[in-house]
Amino acid sequence: MVVLLLGVMTVFMLLGFPMLMSMIVAPILTLLVFFPNVDPLLMIQQLVNGVSVFVLIAVPMFIFAADIMTAGHTANRLIDLVRAFFGHIHGGLAITVAGACTLFGAMSGSTQATVVAIGKPTRNNMLKLGYKEEDVTGLIISSANIALLIPPSVVMIMYCVVTGVSVGEMFIAGVGPGLLIFAAFGAWSYVSARKQNIPRSAKTTWAEKMEAIRKGLLPMGFPALIVGGIYSGLFSPTEAAAASVLYAIILEMIIYKTVSVKDLGHIALSTGAVTATVFILVAGGQALSWVITFAKLPQMLTSALLGPNPSATMILGLVTLFFFIGCMFVDQLVVIVVLAPIFYPVAIQAGIDPIHLGIIVSLQAAIGSITPPFGCNIFTASAIFDQSFTKVVKGLPPYLVILGIISIVMIFVPEVALFFRDLAYH
Repeated sequence: MVVLLLGVMTVFMLLGFPMLMSMIVAPILTLLVFFPNVDPLLMIQQLVNGVSVFVLIAVPMFIFAADIMTAGHTANRLIDLVRAFFGHIHGGLAITVAGACTLFGAMSGSTQATVVAIGKPTRNNMLKLGYKEEDVTGLIISSANIALLIPPSVVMIMYCVVTGVSVGEMFIAGVGPGLLIFAAFGAWSYVSARKQNIPRSAKTTWAEKMEAIRKGLLPMGFPALIVGGIYSGLFSPTEAAAASVLYAIILEMIIYKTVSVKDLGHIALSTGAVTATVFILVAGGQALSWVITFAKLPQMLTSALLGPNPSATMILGLVTLFFFIGCMFVDQLVVIVVLAPIFYPVAIQAGIDPIHLGIIVSLQAAIGSITPPFGCNIFTASAIFDQSFTKVVKGLPPYLVILGIISIVMIFVPEVALFFRDLAYH
């Protein structure tokens, strides 16, 4: 059964069929061959159920808000804010990029939007200062992935949809690991720039710092609105998504006047196209996940791989491996829809906190998406910066090593992943 399911999916992908085709055809064939008495129409029901979860409404709204901000001046103000405080130290511009990606990720939840919004205006400046091209690209796409851990992460929303875990708790918990990754990237940027003798920018005065804070104050309202609103109970995650769209419209259309009504229509069309792609993949993933669960493959696989009484460390190690490899080849949302139902029940039975598990999953989604051969963000950067695949991946090894070390820390020190959640909810 496993051979047929995986074999059909592999053949379809190698033949160049869209991902949706392999995700639907493979489970249908599995049903027809091994469960001929099951009505295939149930597959259609599962496709619909996959996109009928209420919390998924937040996904297109967060994407829409991110697209509006990408078209406006929000990103530039965030860059200026971080540069005012870090620009004068060794690796200051690189730290600025990592910090701006972290802040923009806290508003958009989208790695692609972060690459475009932060990468485009900063890349040329880094090259002029003496940074190597591959190092610049590696930094940008690696830092953009912090968006998968800092709320409002679309990956976290999908994990919560599949497992039923609280979106609010996941969002709050993600703040700690996201800041830890930024700090690690910043430390590496400092060491690397000092070693390469990269020139430093002039130190800003306190007047210039205060001006940067003033200009960046309104954009910083996004994370305050999302995290503060959810934590205080003022908003549900879905309501926070709607509020972020309204805030983005007010900021970019009324206050900054960088986005017109005509622009808003084009942005909405772009958001619709991205949302349709995401939802199609989610629907297909739900159908595949249902067949896998119906066939009791999770029990078969976990018992074969983990044995009768697996430890929490063993389970988290296997989760790390499977999600990392899966996200190297397939979109993160699909991997979560397919693999989360397999490992979640076993993890809960072993006493693993579901939020801790979600942070591990989100981190592996981030790592896998920038790992060759098919990490999706590699191709995003290749298209945006007009660089070859080889050039893009050349600058990634230091960041992959850093993220690998942080993964090990997350497994053995769960307090790092749960600090802010426990602080907010316990």
